Amino acid sequence: MDHDVLTETVRRLALEAGAEIMRHYRSGDLQARAKSDESPVTAADEAADRIISDGLRAAFPDMPLVTEEQAESHAQDAFTFLVVDPLDGTREFIRRRGDFTVNIAYVEEGLPVRGVVYAPARGRLFYTTATGRAVEETGEMDPAHPGETRELHVAEPDNSALRVVASKSHRDEETDAYIARYEVKELVSAGSSLKFCLLAAGEADLYPRLGRTMEWDTAAGHAVLNGAGGRVVRFDDHTPLAYGKAGFANPYFIAYAPGVSLMSG
Repeated sequence: MDHDVLTETVRRLALEAGAEIMRHYRSGDLQARAKSDESPVTAADEAADRIISDGLRAAFPDMPLVTEEQAESHAQDAFTFLVVDPLDGTREFIRRRGDFTVNIAYVEEGLPVRGVVYAPARGRLFYTTATGRAVEETGEMDPAHPGETRELHVAEPDNSALRVVASKSHRDEETDAYIARYEVKELVSAGSSLKFCLLAAGEADLYPRLGRTMEWDTAAGHAVLNGAGGRVVRFDDHTPLAYGKAGFANPYFIAYAPGVSLMSG
């Protein structure tokens, strides 16, 4: 994989898809229908998926591609592949909350090594550089011309005053009970893969997810967090969260800044 080409391509496609999503968002075209798994999908999801998948297939024709909105791609058996969630946080989008994101990642031998997360309604763009460092871009976010960036680093956590981020739409009693085992200074609710990026930017220390997710939900944010020095592990045994699993479903997991004293599952 040419990581320079990859970085340029996924950044550009994320911005182009984000612009299309925001066109729907501003127009009020937020109608959703239920997919076979009962999760919602909108015209914005499908339009963004076309932009990204067409672009990736043109740039990397020999690379397996797994995308949430194309069920036929879910039958692949690959450990090195591109994975896409064109609109993560569809429920946030429908409710006109701004925490939805565009996610594109490159998984190599089961590990998400490169990724981009774009939150168009928040004006925040996070990605890994060709060398794997995590950055946040500032400025106009022109698809054709990368702007200035700042390198991201996870914070050094204080275990007596942790900042925890949790799902806005999927929090439950089990999650709250786990969070209660820590000394928490601040608890923030956020949607989509933006939670990984808040850790990467040093704005939070811990993100436990005790609920259903798929690899396309997490791979891009996982890559960004890794590039900032963070970690993502399985909830049950604290081993690294791996990708290319059968069916692409994730177990429960914990994302965190090193230095957090993790509680056992």
